[in-house]
Amino acid sequence: MNAVLQLIDDIENAQWQTPHDLIANRPDADHVFGGEFYFFEIEIHRTLILIEFEENGEATIVWAGSHDDYERTFKNNRRIKKNG
Repeated sequence: MNAVLQLIDDIENAQWQTPHDLIANRPDADHVFGGEFYFFEIEIHRTLILIEFEENGEATIVWAGSHDDYERTFKNNRRIKKNG
């Protein structure tokens, strides 16, 4: 549970402006599916988080879940369509 709380704290307090910033702060993050999804190692579990980096340097978590959640939600489509 401490690893989950640490990930939440890291995300809430991070000043990530680029994917490089994220990887520098969380070396356990593996970018996948075009670099916007990241797997985070949380003890024995892997959490998949979609993070969108804006041109103004703001990072937004768009979606989070397990790999099974990803498959159910996105039908294993690796080309995620953005709105807007």
